[in-house]
Amino acid sequence: FWLKSARTALACLGACTESLVPDAMGKVHGSLARAGKVKNQTPKVAKAEKKKILTGRAKKRFVYNRRFVSVVKGGPKRGPNSNMK
Repeated sequence: FWLKSARTALACLGACTESLVPDAMGKVHGSLARAGKVKNQTPKVAKAEKKKILTGRAKKRFVYNRRFVSVVKGGPKRGPNSNMK
């Protein structure tokens, strides 16, 4: 009796997982022949030179001046990346 119920349970388990789990060996995202296609098509742009970033005491001084010293009284409040005059 136990062996028969175990077989039916295993058969049911196998049948249930077949319908729930997709085919594991199927192709999903295309062939590897096209790998890197978009990256290779984009033109190479050289990085622009940037100003050296401040560290330590100099950065604290810069942030203090930006937040408290050079604020404009009145007018609408603008974000840190705003280009409005």
